[in-house]
Amino acid sequence: MSGVHGIHHITAICGDPRENLRFYTRVLGLRLVKKSVNQDSPGTYHLFFADGEGRPGTDLTFFPWPEMARAKKGPGTATEVGFAIASGSLSYWRDRLESQGLEVGAPEVRFGAPTVAFEDPDGLRLALSESSTSLQITPWSGSPVPAEHQLRGFHAARLVVSDLEPTARCLQTVLGFETAEEEAGWQRFAVAGGGSSRWVEVFQDPDGATGTWGKGGVHHVAYRVKDEAAEREVQQEVSRFGLRPTEVIDRFWFRSVYFREPGGVLFELATDGPGFAIDED
Repeated sequence: MSGVHGIHHITAICGDPRENLRFYTRVLGLRLVKKSVNQDSPGTYHLFFADGEGRPGTDLTFFPWPEMARAKKGPGTATEVGFAIASGSLSYWRDRLESQGLEVGAPEVRFGAPTVAFEDPDGLRLALSESSTSLQITPWSGSPVPAEHQLRGFHAARLVVSDLEPTARCLQTVLGFETAEEEAGWQRFAVAGGGSSRWVEVFQDPDGATGTWGKGGVHHVAYRVKDEAAEREVQQEVSRFGLRPTEVIDRFWFRSVYFREPGGVLFELATDGPGFAIDED
């Protein structure tokens, strides 16, 4: 089985698109690589923030739905988006975030990586972790963040489920992850070939109220597949596992297949190509 090789993109829900644009470009220093529409709801913007070239593994995207209530974090949802930063960059980012008036959590060490956690204006939980295995990125020349401190792609996605075992089996059997280590109740899984974005961390909360989509919440987590042939192989594995994947959907810049893992989190398989440069430079 081909399996996946790290996070491709993560899509979340925001409120005011102007505030979202300001925060992710002027505070976090990402580039707006596409302003499109939600193909399934064309009256909704779809904003794509990434590195200078929009490489797979660097892309955080948003659906602005200002009328929605705030997301409720709980089982069945992805609860945090983690980015990688260069070793030694944590103090720069703490100072930068605090200078922007953000409430920044106390310094942490997660699985050996110095980390800082905070929330965006809509309450989306974000974390920056120092990593020596970050993705190859193209710095954005227009970023207010110096190239050496710019975000280096995803680090980990954090999920909360009511029962860890079926989600773990899906990650291992269908997507090709291996169990890595456990810390403070978080079970970490790793997949080969994803650089810093190879991690997914899952917390079991059997008694928690089911989480819901909303502003400040993650809509889905997309994982990279090399091409459409590899995507169809994984799609078949999803079906064999007893889940119900969609057909392959043409998203212009990549091809997609969606399914809900056993814990309820919406996953996507997304091809590495053709990429964001297919329709404009």
